[in-house]
Amino acid sequence: MFRTKAALSIILTVVIVMASVAPAFAQSTSGAVCAQTHIVQRGETLSRIARTYGVTVANLQGWNGIVNANKIYAGTSLCVKVSYPNQGGTTYVVQKGDTLAAIARRYGVNMNVLAQVNNISNVNRIYVGQVLVIPDVTIQPV
Repeated sequence: MFRTKAALSIILTVVIVMASVAPAFAQSTSGAVCAQTHIVQRGETLSRIARTYGVTVANLQGWNGIVNANKIYAGTSLCVKVSYPNQGGTTYVVQKGDTLAAIARRYGVNMNVLAQVNNISNVNRIYVGQVLVIPDVTIQPV
């Protein structure tokens, strides 16, 4: 009987945590859809997870509604990659030597819009292998 109550308590806790993460993601990404998730393992840090997926800690915090980057819990499902299905356009995989400005020029898009669509807080920091959404040029500001 005790084990059943303990297991039920754990399951209920996980469900409550997951329910609290989903609304934060939906509110913080304006039109974005979670394209890939990661289950936090014991001992992992948000910065290590960010490096693994080629995103920033700020991206992970925003996509998952995390206020304190130093407080993540094993078993939590994090969104580690988003897509913007309503943005149109295409995707580009960052290559060695690429800069956000050069990629923006290549595709004829505004660099700041490119950064915003991809949740890049520092335009000087992109990663090899990072997948960027290139928005349709018809929705770019002048």
